[in-house]
Amino acid sequence: MRTTLGDYRSWLRAHPFIGDLILAVVLTTGSSALILLTSPETLARWQDVPQLDLRPSDALNVLLAALCTMAVALRRRWPFVLLVLTGVPQWALDALSYNSGFSEIAGLVLLYTVAAYRGLALSLAGLTICAAQYGISVALGAGPLSWADHLVVAVVIMLCWVSGRSVRLRRAYLAELVHRADRLERAREADTRAARAEERSRIARELHDVVAHHVSVMTVQASAARKMLDSNPDVARDALTAIEEMGRTAMAEMRNIVGVLRTDGPAERGPQPGMSDLPTLVEQMREAGLRTQLWIEGEHQGLPPGVDLAAYRLVQEALTNSLRHAGPAARAWVTVRQEPSELTVHVEDDGRGAAAELGRATGTGHGLVGIRERVALYGGVLRIGPRSGGGFEVRARFPLKDRP
Repeated sequence: MRTTLGDYRSWLRAHPFIGDLILAVVLTTGSSALILLTSPETLARWQDVPQLDLRPSDALNVLLAALCTMAVALRRRWPFVLLVLTGVPQWALDALSYNSGFSEIAGLVLLYTVAAYRGLALSLAGLTICAAQYGISVALGAGPLSWADHLVVAVVIMLCWVSGRSVRLRRAYLAELVHRADRLERAREADTRAARAEERSRIARELHDVVAHHVSVMTVQASAARKMLDSNPDVARDALTAIEEMGRTAMAEMRNIVGVLRTDGPAERGPQPGMSDLPTLVEQMREAGLRTQLWIEGEHQGLPPGVDLAAYRLVQEALTNSLRHAGPAARAWVTVRQEPSELTVHVEDDGRGAAAELGRATGTGHGLVGIRERVALYGGVLRIGPRSGGGFEVRARFPLKDRP
């Protein structure tokens, strides 16, 4: 499997000590090579300071410079402490007139780390200590420097500190964004759970009314059959057949109620709407300003009461969303097709509001959550999203199982 440069970067971010160790080894190797391979005369000529008087390099020179550069390996763990401690070998290099190699660069790296990984007070203390170390190095004889040289050093020190603070502030800002996104996600999940619980409770109450209706009819039919059993057996037989059908329907609805969460509250006693009430619903939407058309295709057989109610609520919620979001000039179409084994409900509109479509396509509203719960309760399949050619659509398929 091919490994990309991004994989190496991700691995180094996951193991910061390895990256710091590599940086420390590179600085130490380069510093040692500069000290051992460069004579004092050559260094003075490079720096354009002929009067620079440096002691010839030796093992002590390399050791003192290495103490400064190898400290970078632990810069994320103890940046402030290392910034203070590395001042001692740096002062020794200046006091003994040794070639300092890359020890100053290591000090700038440590200053950047303090500013990037510590608070404002500690980073200001680190900036002060770095400036003080530079002043002490100059006093110990780091070399003849002009005011321009001092200005350049001051600018470099400030740039390192400002860069570190900028990185810290950006990291804190990104962390706050992530934290805020997590809070919003948790709030959205809690809101969705509450909406689902509320909708399940509503479904349970509605189904309770449907089953209660069947049980009431069964009771009336049983009473009639008992009274007519001796005098008119044919009428009693018809009543018993009706009781059997009602019982099977009630049992089918009871299976759907199992697992649905209920909350205590008064049951709704009014008659529940169904697919036969769709023309009235469409007319109400037209009166409200949504140009709506209705097509009913296929067979026209009785639906199970729960599916009948769920399909009606789906159309009601979808048309309500179209009325709210599709725009004043939008049109809506409702297509209902009933087959022996399946009921298909398709609601679509041609609303052209891009922002509204995007907001509605997320599917986070309570109404859409309720639609999903209703369809899932009866084993159906639901699609909610943008419509091809513009607009929005809701399509559901309910399986129609044979009654036991």
